[in-house]
Amino acid sequence: MAPPPALLSAPNYLSLLAPATARVSSGRWNRLSVSVTARPVTRVVSVRRLVAAGAATEMAPAASGEEGSKPFVEEMRAVAMKLHTKDQAREGEKEPEAPPVAKWEPSVEGYLRFLVDSKLVFQTLEDIVERAAVPWYAEFRNTGLERSEALKKDLEWFRQQGHTVPEPSPPGTTYASLLEELSEKDPQAFICHFYNVYFAHTAGGRMIGKKVSEKILNKKELEFYKWEGNLSQLLQNARNKLNEVASSWSREEKDHCLEETEKSFAYSGGLLRHIFT
Repeated sequence: MAPPPALLSAPNYLSLLAPATARVSSGRWNRLSVSVTARPVTRVVSVRRLVAAGAATEMAPAASGEEGSKPFVEEMRAVAMKLHTKDQAREGEKEPEAPPVAKWEPSVEGYLRFLVDSKLVFQTLEDIVERAAVPWYAEFRNTGLERSEALKKDLEWFRQQGHTVPEPSPPGTTYASLLEELSEKDPQAFICHFYNVYFAHTAGGRMIGKKVSEKILNKKELEFYKWEGNLSQLLQNARNKLNEVASSWSREEKDHCLEETEKSFAYSGGLLRHIFT
């Protein structure tokens, strides 16, 4: 299995995510846990506070039951929150790596690379749950959160505006290959990526999209950031399915899923980095 690219450090990318939750227990799965190498990403750092605010909206904790019966999605949320810096979230434990910078200038070319790679990743996730090599993947079909068709429309719009739409690049193809591999060999790790990709896009992803639109698209709202129906309800339905599936997992399997969180941020951060380069 290829290691994640050294792209965005967890604290930088984490402000884009709303999922998260509890302490990750150590176990025999540690061989798959990944430490993301820090490197300066000055343009990304400038949007930390913007995205952190958005993340709190859609990814606020769902109501939990009695102590000791916390829904697994809440555990996932707590893990991610601990990877935030203290200025991004009250639960954050990471120290800021760099001060915010004022200048933030995305490019159309970079944004197109991000959209193309995102389409590949979302299409891969949709294909995996449709095939359902693991039977309970079928629970995540037709959640209403699917994004590949919306991205297809957006890319066609860019073509009509005279832009050249590129082919998928290594950050997207590498991530898609990883998802395929995990879906066959490591279902719990796959579900961690599934959750983080979809939920992060509905939170910090939307805030990033709005900012990019204001900067380079004359405030046009892309289909990528629109959902049919009530988004909050779609997210809650997905949480319920995730909790139901995870209820049959052992504690070790749950911990293994949680341990994949930082790795999922590294791969997703690779896609996001396109916008700022």
